[in-house]
Amino acid sequence: MKFGTLYLIPVTLGDDNINAVLPPNVVTQTQKLEHFVVENEKSARQFLSLIKPLKPIRELQLELLNEHTDDKNLPNLLKPLLAGYDVGLMSEAGCPAVADPGAKLVALAHQRGIRTVPLTGPSAILLALMASGLNGQSFAFLGYLPVDKAARATKLKEIEKRAQTHKETQIFIETPYRNMQMLEALLSTCHANTRLCIACHVSLPDEMIVTKTINSWKQGALPDLNKKPTVFLLLA
Repeated sequence: MKFGTLYLIPVTLGDDNINAVLPPNVVTQTQKLEHFVVENEKSARQFLSLIKPLKPIRELQLELLNEHTDDKNLPNLLKPLLAGYDVGLMSEAGCPAVADPGAKLVALAHQRGIRTVPLTGPSAILLALMASGLNGQSFAFLGYLPVDKAARATKLKEIEKRAQTHKETQIFIETPYRNMQMLEALLSTCHANTRLCIACHVSLPDEMIVTKTINSWKQGALPDLNKKPTVFLLLA
């Protein structure tokens, strides 16, 4: 039997206009699917209701894959694909499998010989890098930094040193309600001439993407990043 295809479906980064951020073919392909693996069922149903799938949403099969999913349950998520059905993989926001637990399912699909197809859509990480003015030829995405204050400061010093030595843009994120603590740590830890880009609510109507030196950030009023999805980019 021929296996199904695993489609990696990007979703919007917030309550923005689907037509403004997703190509028509992404919407068309997603409308046809009946099986999905999603990070958050509520947000997935909201997204699907906007694109109007061919089948009623109540008849669609949604399986959950998030940070709490046990690795031993991953093979069960492949069953529709092994039975010949196409499946859509969706993150809670942005592109699946990038800073997202869906990467594990994609890796397992490759092991089983299942075709994986990435569809075009918004990635806050890449959009922030594009608009930052920092080095787009050499960069690293680090995910989340330590929560502990001392450990975070140590990590930031390591990141800054690497950025300076390799001329490599360092990209990282934080849980939205801790964004201001991250910003304060950056301002108190990094050198005055280090460049910091703050990319907040990327692709949304109130988007803010600003790059300044640490010293310049200190001179003015700081943006309110509390509970707003934000990407931090640093280059010494």
